[in-house]
Amino acid sequence: MRSRTQPLLELTMEKAQTPLTLKISADQPGARISPALWGIFFEDINFGADGGLYAELVKNRSFDFPEPLMGWSRISPSHARGELSIEHDSPFAPANPNYLRIASRATAPFGVANEGFRGMGVRQGEAYHFSAQVRSVSGSPALRVALYSAHGHLLDSVQLPDITSAWTKHAAALRPASTDATARLYILVEGTGVVDIDMVSLFPEHTWRNRAGGLRADMVQLLADLKPGFLRFPGGCIVEGSELAYRYQWKHTVGPLEDRKLVINRWNYEFLHRPAPDYYESFGLGFFEFFQLCEDIGAQPLPIINCGMACQFNSCELVPLDQLGPYVQDALDLIEFANGPADSTWGRVRARMGHPEPFTMNMIGVGNEQWGPQYVERYQVFAAAIKARYPELQLVAATGSDATIFPNGKAEIEYLWSQWRTLQPEIVDEHFYRNPEWFAENANRYDSFDRTGPRVFVGEYAAQSVGVASPDNRNNWKTALSEAAFMTGLERNADVVVMSCYAPLFGHTQAWQWTPNLIWCDNLRAYGTPNYYVQKAFSTNRGDVVLPVHWSGGPTAAEPACFASAARDELAGEIILKVVNTGAEPVTAALEIDGANRLKSTGLALTLSGELTAENSLEEPRKVAPVSATVSGVRPAFTYTFKPHSLTVLRLGEEA
Repeated sequence: MRSRTQPLLELTMEKAQTPLTLKISADQPGARISPALWGIFFEDINFGADGGLYAELVKNRSFDFPEPLMGWSRISPSHARGELSIEHDSPFAPANPNYLRIASRATAPFGVANEGFRGMGVRQGEAYHFSAQVRSVSGSPALRVALYSAHGHLLDSVQLPDITSAWTKHAAALRPASTDATARLYILVEGTGVVDIDMVSLFPEHTWRNRAGGLRADMVQLLADLKPGFLRFPGGCIVEGSELAYRYQWKHTVGPLEDRKLVINRWNYEFLHRPAPDYYESFGLGFFEFFQLCEDIGAQPLPIINCGMACQFNSCELVPLDQLGPYVQDALDLIEFANGPADSTWGRVRARMGHPEPFTMNMIGVGNEQWGPQYVERYQVFAAAIKARYPELQLVAATGSDATIFPNGKAEIEYLWSQWRTLQPEIVDEHFYRNPEWFAENANRYDSFDRTGPRVFVGEYAAQSVGVASPDNRNNWKTALSEAAFMTGLERNADVVVMSCYAPLFGHTQAWQWTPNLIWCDNLRAYGTPNYYVQKAFSTNRGDVVLPVHWSGGPTAAEPACFASAARDELAGEIILKVVNTGAEPVTAALEIDGANRLKSTGLALTLSGELTAENSLEEPRKVAPVSATVSGVRPAFTYTFKPHSLTVLRLGEEA
């Protein structure tokens, strides 16, 4: 593929002096394409877990935020009398030691309301399951649980009688009378007495696969529709934590919910322009749920572990090399949790959670965006221990963040690559947050890459329409189109690039810290961006083996801004051609398919196109979305016109 030197999307087409030809060499198959080439990356940013993918509607359900009543407000009509207090004696769960005490004098219902995550999204007539651990301290009061709309309309309520002096789980179903995206949950004491409350929960009955306490069905469906080859989790910078005390510790995320220890999310305070003081991690979405999600959507799990380093953009805190033992043991125990037999120490934990069979994890990442000699030293300690016990496991090493956004970036990345070519981790992770022009100009980045070293994982990338971390970045068609151009180069170089994923994955429209994001949601709806549909076009049309492509002819003064890759789907018996036209004019090309079996006369075209500024939204979720059409007159040589500003996927069948 020839290098593109023209600025993306600013090319003026000139009339061709010779026909533009795209040749596909179907009889010269190249590298096998990794089944994991196109995947997804989850990080709990933008309220991606609590308030997003994890379907729990109650914020601060165990009153263990540093401000224990954050998310809760006192409900006391003018004639109500009572007190609220946070207590710690004889808690329901030592890992979450706070609980709420409500004392009512019975002059009127008295209690608290929970605001949820920028409200609670509820749908008319659907069931929402309330539960809480409750005990009576004195008197014989009852509890009333209610849902109210943002405008104060009662949506449904139910009374919970027979409260005893021992912690007991009380449950009820609420069915709201109308749909509301910003409802609130009320818990009111009726009658004289004192009641303790903990582990308050409200879950929609309709979750992914209708699992109690599960994930939002609409958000998981968008992931499943991508048919991802892998899921990288749990991040991202939260793996490191701004300080080691706030790092992601997977053992705190498994087992019963009440045993999972809350921690502040590092995106709570990262950006002055987007503070989120109520952003904490409950770990209701923990490592078991991540592995289960991978299994559900057919993705290989790729967990990333802390390597004894806090985020180097923050504290740069390091664990001394001679004190890495507990960190290494956590990694080994994680592998046993995922892959060990049900009678092993950590396999037994997995089995108790409902999955006696191993999850079959075959790769693990050591560190996230670390750099420098101190990272290499710690990587070596982890690699030696993991390979000694699990020699078949593939290790993923990092090259730091994007070279443009961390200190001395290019030199640091060159240093790390020099180390990895010696130490030979199986896969090395590269990140790119650049402007749209960079992505098109670097579609040939891996054409001349070293074929003898580790394989490449493009583990985070997204075109930034304004600049990295700018709140004004947009998920428009221009950014998505530039990513499509770049992705043709990843596919053409499948012998080098074995994995890739866009980042970040989710953003809540009312609670985001970073933009752009692949999928946006509010409390009731979710939609894919144009970038999402580009990812889907590639991942659902991956193919098994690369076929060479070659452009020839065309204008002599201004080469068309076109990019292409091709593959063969061996099971379907089809040639898959992807063409990106970043220009403002249609491009008509002569397609020459050499060495193919006899082609079927009709094929399928999947086309994405639109105005460069076009964006999807909650109101117009498919403003930029693929359009399918039948292609007639398919022959070994035929002409096809590619629309302006478009990604086109052609699937051409071969006769058996």
